[in-house]
Amino acid sequence: MKTILACTLALAALLSPQEKKDFGKRPDWSLTLPNGKKVSASDYDGKVVIVDFWATWCPPCRAEIPGFIELQKQYADKGLVIVGFSFDRDMDTHDKWVKEKGMNYLSIFAMNEAGKEVVEKFQKLIGEIEGIPTTIVLNKKGEIVYKHVGQAEKTEFEKIIKPLF
Repeated sequence: MKTILACTLALAALLSPQEKKDFGKRPDWSLTLPNGKKVSASDYDGKVVIVDFWATWCPPCRAEIPGFIELQKQYADKGLVIVGFSFDRDMDTHDKWVKEKGMNYLSIFAMNEAGKEVVEKFQKLIGEIEGIPTTIVLNKKGEIVYKHVGQAEKTEFEKIIKPLF
């Protein structure tokens, strides 16, 4: 019985969708948004950044959004920035959903050529994005310090970001 329990716990640890380790420094990237505004990774230097890879058609992704909205409200003054990269099928669906839900942070449509290039740069550091949501956290130095695959509660991300301020 103890052997079965030990094996189960070991397997659970191996299959855990979260990793707290040093994945290296965030990739350099720059995009021009549809409104003509340029945004780049260096805009967030000196900030704690949550990067969320998500889509409107993904129920767990949608379930996480209210928590990210709350985190942005609660910690923006401490230097938190949240950036989403949407894997939606079309930009109009993405833009409409973001507006309707009152997202208070930047979400970038990532399924065009420029967006895909940025996602590929992240994947070179964190590995393939095999499921969404996949969320990473960057410290103020731009180092990727945490990766979570799957839905997580606001409190899970709060535990990670608070010590980084």
